[in-house]
Amino acid sequence: MRIAFLQLRPERGAPDANLSTAERALGGARLDLVVLPELVLTGYLFRGRAEAFALADTVPGRATEALAALCARGGFHVVAGLAEREAGRLFNSAVLVGPGGLVARYRKAHLFHDEKRIFDPGDTGFEVHPVGEARVGMLICFDWMFPEAARSLALAGADVVAHPSNLVLPHAQDAVTTRCIENRFYWILANRTGSEREGDLDLSFTGRSRIVGPDGCVLDEAGPDEDRLGTVEVDPARARDKRVTPRNDLLEDRRPALYERLTRRT
Repeated sequence: MRIAFLQLRPERGAPDANLSTAERALGGARLDLVVLPELVLTGYLFRGRAEAFALADTVPGRATEALAALCARGGFHVVAGLAEREAGRLFNSAVLVGPGGLVARYRKAHLFHDEKRIFDPGDTGFEVHPVGEARVGMLICFDWMFPEAARSLALAGADVVAHPSNLVLPHAQDAVTTRCIENRFYWILANRTGSEREGDLDLSFTGRSRIVGPDGCVLDEAGPDEDRLGTVEVDPARARDKRVTPRNDLLEDRRPALYERLTRRT
């Protein structure tokens, strides 16, 4: 299975231009699954909820139809971050799209900073979906800081985690490597490059998209300012072996009765 990230620099408020950039980058690529950054069609910063809502799309909708056409031409699946509107609600979402159209959506569970005044908290939970022989789960950006999210996908049987991101905090890229060691699955981190400013908020995105293996080895990584497609050939079956030693299995050795505090608010 060939998996990939596409690291690029979206243009604020320009969904059509950003989609065209992705189409050019993916033209002729031989892939099974590619991950694009968070909010890749709109850019990250908004003047307020009203602007974000105006730029958002329904799911399914125009964006997923365009992505499905791209997938049909290339014979692959794509995970892309977008702003999703539904009946007055607004979500920071990721969609899994294939040649036949929309496969699944995920709504960001852990909103970061000013996202809390723009978006509604995600309500989809952490599910996995088939892409060929692989089982794929989705997270978005700041979800990396919550190990419960990654473990939930591991317990659901994820072989690959698709992680559209607009990362600005230090250590995030290294943390996803730790998540792979903790859960023994593949991780496709698709971050963006460049910067955006709105009011007194000025964000510089850290790039360094990476693909990590179940053993924590970084299989490919982009530079902090590099716009490129990174591809790796992997065996999803490797993610199903959770043994650390002949007597230790990451999931079978869990002691859930001792972890009750994890589901409490305080």
